[in-house]
Amino acid sequence: MRIAVSNCNTTRAMTDAIVRGARTAASPGTEVFGITPAWGPESAEGWLDSYLTAAAVLDALRTCPEPYDALVMAGFGEHGREGARELLDVPVVDITEAGAHLACLLGRRYGVLTTLDRSRAQIEDSLHTAGVGAHCAAVVGTGLGVLELEAALGSGAGMGRLAEAADRARAAGAEVLVLGCAGLAGVAPGLQAKLGLPVVDGVTAGVRLAESLVTLGLGTSRVGTYAKPLPKRRVWPGDM
Repeated sequence: MRIAVSNCNTTRAMTDAIVRGARTAASPGTEVFGITPAWGPESAEGWLDSYLTAAAVLDALRTCPEPYDALVMAGFGEHGREGARELLDVPVVDITEAGAHLACLLGRRYGVLTTLDRSRAQIEDSLHTAGVGAHCAAVVGTGLGVLELEAALGSGAGMGRLAEAADRARAAGAEVLVLGCAGLAGVAPGLQAKLGLPVVDGVTAGVRLAESLVTLGLGTSRVGTYAKPLPKRRVWPGDM
């Protein structure tokens, strides 16, 4: 089985880190590789970045030369998953809904730990669209941007920020935590041990769910919502 993991931004070092985290959850024999868009923002924070990343990722997916059996979209709260399901003939798992769905199996209400507060509305909308928003107690920001948080984790300060955000989520009623940034891949075990409650990593959850769909022979329904795109002329950046 081959699983592609798409980063939503153009920072290749983050793609590599996400892939490393994804491989820790993959079953023996499952190959995981990363896809980095050729254009777009270096990190995604806000509505403008989110819409840019959606188009850039879809462009990267349509031109990816490597075959794969399922896609994991590693952009928490970012747009594009519905378009990817129309575009691709393999199962598409978004880490936002993957993390939330698993969290709902572990407790009644969950909280999301993310980067900047400006990302909260996007994440809330994404969870609502996926049908799991009603069980979200809070989306809490750490006050650090995507790349800042990744750097802070290297120095040790990032775990402190995450723990502070976790305390606020627990105070709001969260019984389970979901890591709301793909750059946090690998952090869950240590944070779970520190906090004493389940912590779900959307990347690893996405890989396991993608494997399950492939193993069960399940794919995206083509009836209605995710029917194949209508045939028409579309001009992509590489065509201009």
